Amino acid sequence: MKIPFFRYGHVFRQQQDEILSALLPIFEKGSFILQNDILEFESQIAKFVGVKHAIGTGNATDALELIIKAAGIGPGDEVILPSHTFIASAAAIHNNGAIPVLADIGGDHLVDPASVESLITPRTKAIMPVQLNGRVCDMDRLGTIAAKNGILIIEDSSQALGAKFKGRCAGTFGLAGVFSFYPAKVLGCFGDGGMITTDDDAIAAKIRLLRDHGRGGHGGMVEMWGRNSRLDNIHATIMLVKMKRYPQEILRRREIAAKYEKSLKRIKEIRLPPAPGSQKEHFDIFQNYEIQAYNRDALKEFLANEGIGTIVQWGGKALHQFANLGFQCHLPNTDKLFKKCLLLPMNTSLTDEEVDFICSRINLFFPRCIS
Repeated sequence: MKIPFFRYGHVFRQQQDEILSALLPIFEKGSFILQNDILEFESQIAKFVGVKHAIGTGNATDALELIIKAAGIGPGDEVILPSHTFIASAAAIHNNGAIPVLADIGGDHLVDPASVESLITPRTKAIMPVQLNGRVCDMDRLGTIAAKNGILIIEDSSQALGAKFKGRCAGTFGLAGVFSFYPAKVLGCFGDGGMITTDDDAIAAKIRLLRDHGRGGHGGMVEMWGRNSRLDNIHATIMLVKMKRYPQEILRRREIAAKYEKSLKRIKEIRLPPAPGSQKEHFDIFQNYEIQAYNRDALKEFLANEGIGTIVQWGGKALHQFANLGFQCHLPNTDKLFKKCLLLPMNTSLTDEEVDFICSRINLFFPRCIS
């Protein structure tokens, strides 16, 4: 059985006829940029998440940069974020002239509030929790820390559209949040795309200017220096189609996670993420299924030989482990995780038989595992 980590063609084939039918009027009318389809998609995302404003951008990295700029965070300011994240999270801070400060993680692979609190200085302007793998951080504790210190929360919710903490969606806890529509995301387009969510009217108005060359709604008058980062109508149209079955996408991922839990939970050499429904405060959408595995590299090679694709996120390194970035910090929990973390296939192209095969191979490996 051949099971790649992700089947990119499935993103199209799953709703091929609906997508092509929806795209034809866009091509015929030539309505490609900032037309009704993007406005409708923004409205649907705002309603789905539960915010006043949703603003489409070229990608989620741009979205983070735009929020940071709109918030007035710049040279000399510090923003605290976990080291266990994609480079884009920190790059958005750096590219605004601010300083990314890296925190350690807790047992759920998400940023540890205690580590965050220990890193706050007079220069700290914001905390950037990363809602990783489709799970939301402990936003109660982070919110308390932010309020006590008079600092902002800017959420990198790129992997968490629809994930919840205490019934509240990712992307709604701070000044603003972002989502990514990269093809491998639970809601993915056919290229790059991003979205900003916020309840702050002033921030929303400023971001709408910044994403479109600083132009306002008065005959294209330029009101400030901006940039070009607009989610185009083609991608918006595709995702309007895909939104129709988004709840089913999440449900299927949770079903796959439950199958992994049932089949792998007795293996003492691996640690699984929390099972669906096991923690009432969290509703996880399982963008990824990240385990910790004893003898991880040997397991990865074994599964590859069995035709099963797996990956270690971020090229196998946390941000502070990339020497050329110049971070000097001691993050023991993150260091330990990156010796063991592994992503198993998690997407709705997987059949039950394929999930069973993956689990059978992992069960076969561990009795043979020798330290």
